[in-house]
Amino acid sequence: MVVSVLGPYISPFDPTATHPTETYLAPNAKYLFGTDHIGRDLLSRVLIGGRSTLLLGVGSTALAMTFGVPIGLLAGIKGGYIDEAIMRVMDVIMSFPTLLLALILLTSLPSNVWTAMLAVGVVFIPKISRVVRSSTLEVKNEEYVEAARVRGESDGYIMFYEVLPNIIPPIAVESTIRVGYAIIIGASLSFLGLGAQPPAPDWGYMIAQSQNHIWQTPWFLIWPALFLGLTIFSFNVLGDGLRDELDPKVTGDQV
Repeated sequence: MVVSVLGPYISPFDPTATHPTETYLAPNAKYLFGTDHIGRDLLSRVLIGGRSTLLLGVGSTALAMTFGVPIGLLAGIKGGYIDEAIMRVMDVIMSFPTLLLALILLTSLPSNVWTAMLAVGVVFIPKISRVVRSSTLEVKNEEYVEAARVRGESDGYIMFYEVLPNIIPPIAVESTIRVGYAIIIGASLSFLGLGAQPPAPDWGYMIAQSQNHIWQTPWFLIWPALFLGLTIFSFNVLGDGLRDELDPKVTGDQV
């Protein structure tokens, strides 16, 4: 993430600049990651290409959290017909394959990283809401919630001031893991030409471009795929670490 944020400041070349006389170059002292089929520096493109990938992963997850958390809290607190109606709508959305639903949403929108972020965020709302609802059901009958009801507190107060602070651990774990999934979907959309648009560098789009040049420049595929894989792996490790630290059922801590 740090490398991607600092990409424009540490990249040695303009990632969109072409050098027709320096195509298909292997990694060397001048071009540490080599060059692609039109002579662009792969190191610069990989460094800056991570920005759109991370933006999509973090942004779409934040969007899903913004809507999914209140929906899950409402379903868990209200219960009954409201819970049933909300969850059935979420089930309908989740019945579509994730990538297919994102593609359906993108068919009527311009192809860029912002619309891809919107599509992935919408796809993830049901998944976030179900996790939040499940966690809410576990704590809604605790003594501190009952005490708030006795005091006459509103459902909104109970949702956001009594329940939400006590279900942060599962939400935090789910959000970090969801970022990894969002990056996979975002890279898939870019691979299909529906994410970041050329000539802007993007890991998924770079992998798509490398298909026709893999024999001449195998490093064209290796570098973006390696960085993409490491990023997804890192977010999953982060999620596991947060679960171990925050979940008392895992750590054995007393609450």
